[in-house]
Amino acid sequence: MRLILIGPPGAGKGTQAARIVERYAVPHISTGDMLRAAIASESEFGVAAQSYIEKGDLVPDDIITGMVMERLAADDCQNGFLLDGFPRTAAQASSLDDAMAIAGITLDAAVLVEVPDDLIVDRITGRRLDPETGDIYHMTFNPPPAEVADRVIQRADDTEETCRARLAKYHSETAAVIPHYEAAGLLRRVDGIGSPAEVGDRVLAALEA
Repeated sequence: MRLILIGPPGAGKGTQAARIVERYAVPHISTGDMLRAAIASESEFGVAAQSYIEKGDLVPDDIITGMVMERLAADDCQNGFLLDGFPRTAAQASSLDDAMAIAGITLDAAVLVEVPDDLIVDRITGRRLDPETGDIYHMTFNPPPAEVADRVIQRADDTEETCRARLAKYHSETAAVIPHYEAAGLLRRVDGIGSPAEVGDRVLAALEA
């Protein structure tokens, strides 16, 4: 199974990615992790990417696409993969299409986990971190126990202002890949409202329909 995972920040993609890779026994390829690994290994694309990062510039799409294709050529991807975090724009989606066509790789589906913005804001702004244990709680869905309630904190990137900014960026850039994959007949829309298990069942049902 060769998949791309799409969805706004806070939609629960990480949880669903874990379930997908377990079900289909494929690697979860996060482009952030892949970029860091490429730089650490000093691969051709990693060295090129680092030169841009050191200058504070965005890494060009062709370099990111090259790293992705280099990763997809690895032995553990021969039976499939779950690509998470790329493509982030319509231009990247087109670049990836072209590179996959040259490599003879065909996508099976692009899974879109859909959650309304206001619910995402509630999910994210309600999160609290226990700085001593690293445990994450939610003031509504999973409140911290009384013995730690006084020490939990809200992370700086969990404020409503930051969350809304991230959602705005998603809608202005990443959401453009949705019609791209819909036009290709690859898009699988999944309702992301509910428990992780309920959403996971919908994801697998969409993929196996």
